[in-house]
Amino acid sequence: MSGPDAHASTAAVFREEHGRLLAALTRRFGDLDLAEEAAAEAIETALVRWPADGVPPNPGAWLMTTARRKAVDRLRRDQAYAAKLALLQAELDRSGAAAPIRGELPDERLQLFFTCAHPALAAEDRLALTLRCLSGLTTPEVARASLVPTATMAKRIVRAKNRIRVARIPFRVPGGDELAERLPGVLQVLYSIFTEGYAASSGPHLQRLDLAEEAIRLARILHRFLPGERETAGLTALLLLVHARHRARTGPDGVPVLLEDQDRTRWDQDLIAEGRALLRSAVTAGPAGPYTVQATIAALHDEAPSVTHTDWARVVALYDVLTALTPTPVVALNRAAAVAMRDGPAAGLALLDDLAGEPLFRDYHPYTVARADLLERLDRHTEAAEAYRHALDSAGTEPERTFLRRRISALNAGSD
Repeated sequence: MSGPDAHASTAAVFREEHGRLLAALTRRFGDLDLAEEAAAEAIETALVRWPADGVPPNPGAWLMTTARRKAVDRLRRDQAYAAKLALLQAELDRSGAAAPIRGELPDERLQLFFTCAHPALAAEDRLALTLRCLSGLTTPEVARASLVPTATMAKRIVRAKNRIRVARIPFRVPGGDELAERLPGVLQVLYSIFTEGYAASSGPHLQRLDLAEEAIRLARILHRFLPGERETAGLTALLLLVHARHRARTGPDGVPVLLEDQDRTRWDQDLIAEGRALLRSAVTAGPAGPYTVQATIAALHDEAPSVTHTDWARVVALYDVLTALTPTPVVALNRAAAVAMRDGPAAGLALLDDLAGEPLFRDYHPYTVARADLLERLDRHTEAAEAYRHALDSAGTEPERTFLRRRISALNAGSD
């Protein structure tokens, strides 16, 4: 393979292998910066060689071998760097790498997710570092996952790396109690990866199925490793129950299809059954956590024959529970949308208007789209069109922009 096709294949392999590559290199050499540099050099080499030689039969293994050689070459050239890594390794050997509960985590990426969840790092910095460096998301995508400006996220990532360097935090898998303490941070990472896959922050497609499916794969592994952790089961159930609808979420042209208009026969019943089974185990294990509550809401949608026949009263009640557990603006937004379905668009719009001063929603197009939809349902078409135009300014993907343009055109045609 040569020419543009080879470049496209290289980009696809890099997206797929980036996280695994960094995880393996960081675990091997104990230094994230070295791992990033070696991975980048390996990709640069591939971009030069693959168009001429063809993509190798096992491109992931090729990248890993090349990156390891690049890392070793860099250590040989930089004696100070090598000495620093030797010191870190000695400290790790003295402290001992505690064995994780129930044996070794069977995935290197999950191992490094737990490593980066070190309590010496601020929670927001841990999430930023893991998503950017080990999950393959860009800085703007990580910023969207945390609902902060890109510049703020870039500072967090730099701060986390500096903290690891200054504090000499070893890259090792925690064991016993440490593993349990770091679990919430790892679950948040998996949820954020899935969220970017479910609704991409930018690009030509609404969904990034590679990210969504990778998050599900890792969540399944983590649940098998920690079967007694109810929020691990709850998160895995949530991802499965939401992902079950992915085939119906876009039309043939890739443009979003609203929940009320989706062909529910296209929903994946096997994923729904798996998710419901996990949800039952999570609910019966004790008081529900945030992911289990969200999974219960997702199950209500999946079980309903239509939007009209959804148990909206129960959905609102569950959002009340979720609000008590995680009182965030996004939860308030989703609750308002559910109230609109239970009590009518005017009731939902009043709640959305109460959230208008929330700084987060200034350029958060899901809020503006929700408000525009309720205005449209109330036949306030001029205001709805204006709200859709505002949402168009902040929509990240082309399918979303196409959807919004169509809504605006339909409103304008109706007013003629």
